[in-house]
Amino acid sequence: MGPHPAVAAIRLAVRRVLHDILDTQPQPPAGDRPLVLVACSGGADSMALASALAFEAPKLGVRAGGITVDHRLQPGSDVRAEDVVLRLTSLGLTPAESVAVDVGRAGGPEAAARDARYGALDAAAERHGAAAVLLGHTRDDQAETVLLGLARGSGIRSLSGMAAVSGAAGRYRRPFLGLDRQTARKACLVQHLPVWDDPHNTDPAYTRSRLRHEGLPALEKALGKGVVEALARTAQLSRDDADALDAWAQQAAQTVRDAAGLLECAKLYALPPAVRRRILRRAAIEAGAPAGALFARHIEEVDRLITGWRGQGEINLPGKVVAQRQGGRLVIRQG
Repeated sequence: MGPHPAVAAIRLAVRRVLHDILDTQPQPPAGDRPLVLVACSGGADSMALASALAFEAPKLGVRAGGITVDHRLQPGSDVRAEDVVLRLTSLGLTPAESVAVDVGRAGGPEAAARDARYGALDAAAERHGAAAVLLGHTRDDQAETVLLGLARGSGIRSLSGMAAVSGAAGRYRRPFLGLDRQTARKACLVQHLPVWDDPHNTDPAYTRSRLRHEGLPALEKALGKGVVEALARTAQLSRDDADALDAWAQQAAQTVRDAAGLLECAKLYALPPAVRRRILRRAAIEAGAPAGALFARHIEEVDRLITGWRGQGEINLPGKVVAQRQGGRLVIRQG
């Protein structure tokens, strides 16, 4: 008798990702098996991922380890983090460690915690020489991300949600984007894996929590079941379109600068808006504007320096960056 269907599903998802990692990563020195880490909070999604990695990795000659990040935002978080380390160790993962971080305030509490978490995971991956870090985001998380992007009005890239592969050199892998949250929870239940439910996930003070417990259920009540699946499909379709437009913009960006490297307004004006705005966004980021704080409304204002020029003054952007039209050229620089 085979494993429970939920367990089989998560193991298959992890097996496919491990095969992909082995196929795309440089060959390690002889006798040195590649290391794959799992980022584990102790919740159902990441515990299911950790158990599947522990089961599949040895069969493929891959070393498996785990990292939990202590955000230090709740009393006793250090004790819970150490408990997660014990769970990872009991699954046979090594190294298994906890990393404490200081969460700032930039971009709001959720964004600040995410930035601190990824910083810690990047550092851990570098420290251990990991080939990849697995993240437990599910199809439900993807649907929430798409809706958050829609609410921000940030364009098609925001609607594309989370990529299955992201980060420098494809460091981050998300095996569960095709699986729902209940599958992961069921896999933990049938394997008797203890899980920790983060109270922040039900705290209405957090936007994603409100969306998860109020917004999505309301949409499903109004539109019927299948909203999560439809939003996940939208993410993939949007990502394909956004990737194509990004490639077009990257090529076009080389043709709209003068000999001094300044953007020429006339050449920018001739481009389709979707391509032009991508070039403007990239130029703003290169000048020092934080990508996470640069919204569609900022780029629209800069775009009007090209399409609606009436002698207006400089545009202030996040990161103390300013955009200004000067003699047919668009100058984006630190103010």
